[in-house]
Amino acid sequence: MAAENSTPRPGLFEKGGKLGWLHSTADAFETFLRVPGTVTRRGAHVRDAIDLKRVMIIVVIALVPAALFGMWNTGYQTSTLYGLGWGFWMCFWKGFLRVLPLYIVSYAVGLAIEFASSQIRDEEVNEGYLVTGMLIPLIVPVDVPLWMLALAVAFAVIFGKEVFGGTGMNIWNPALLARAFLFFSYPSKMSGSEVWIHAPKGVDAVSGATPLALAGESGVSALSGDLSFWHLFLGDIPGSVGETSAIAILLGAIILIWTGVASWKIMVSSIGGALLVGWLGCLGGVTDVPAWYQLVLGGFLFGTVFMATDPVTSAQTECGKWIYGFLVGALAVTVRLFNPGYAEGMMLAILLMNTFAPLIDHCVVSASISRREKRIRTA
Repeated sequence: MAAENSTPRPGLFEKGGKLGWLHSTADAFETFLRVPGTVTRRGAHVRDAIDLKRVMIIVVIALVPAALFGMWNTGYQTSTLYGLGWGFWMCFWKGFLRVLPLYIVSYAVGLAIEFASSQIRDEEVNEGYLVTGMLIPLIVPVDVPLWMLALAVAFAVIFGKEVFGGTGMNIWNPALLARAFLFFSYPSKMSGSEVWIHAPKGVDAVSGATPLALAGESGVSALSGDLSFWHLFLGDIPGSVGETSAIAILLGAIILIWTGVASWKIMVSSIGGALLVGWLGCLGGVTDVPAWYQLVLGGFLFGTVFMATDPVTSAQTECGKWIYGFLVGALAVTVRLFNPGYAEGMMLAILLMNTFAPLIDHCVVSASISRREKRIRTA
């Protein structure tokens, strides 16, 4: 009878077990490898095959084309500028070996903080950092020192995410916070003409200025030859690891839109805002760079597809998405045109609009309520 009434002993990693304090960590690995066993048993709930894990994995898959191209381009730029004569696969292999440490540092530091935070709060480990860890190496120069990257990741995860409560509670995009930390703390490693191309050991770095910087200095005359619109669209140019190829980024955009993970309204309105301000800049004589060039210069397209559409930090209302996206694109090009000290305006534009996204939604909802009340009074 005593054996029948006795309660089963908790498992090793279950609460009450010997290693129960590692419950969140063990559960994270188990649910990453297998489908969670928890299901809805009562009450009215929406039942759908999509959950946070699947959404995050879809975004990671959408980022793969940009990551693979970035690895090849890293090797290609080194081979071209130093006259090494590498073939396609050698360029990819050398680029892979150079980009891999960025990913190792990004995931090692970020996941360590995520796991520690979940253990402290006694909560499940969320899958949000799967995307952030994939994004950060793609938006930094290939030669950024690894210790700087580690500091930036730690800052972004702790102060941009965990202090707000973790995944889904953050105000700003954590990946962009990491880039902003690097840019304002170590500007010499995030700008200039010698940070975009990996220099082989024992060789002095050579100039590899980005087309955006050249366009800001010399106008459209700098965008010819190897920096023509086709090369900008293809992406075989100096720049951050994953931001150069419009083709690879558009493949990711198709995946995100087709699966419904990202808002096409934000993408379209961001492009519209950039084209309008770029056209006005040409019309007013501020620049001679055609408006459509703004779409393939710098990190504009990458930011529009993968950063501005972040469902946590962007506008939530349908009308608000149009306003939010338009202002992101318009502000990014405005910064490019009127701030010669900082050619790339996409990072600041998205972070600023992340701040105002709740206000945009509030105004849209308030206006909708006012219209309904007016219709009721006049009915």
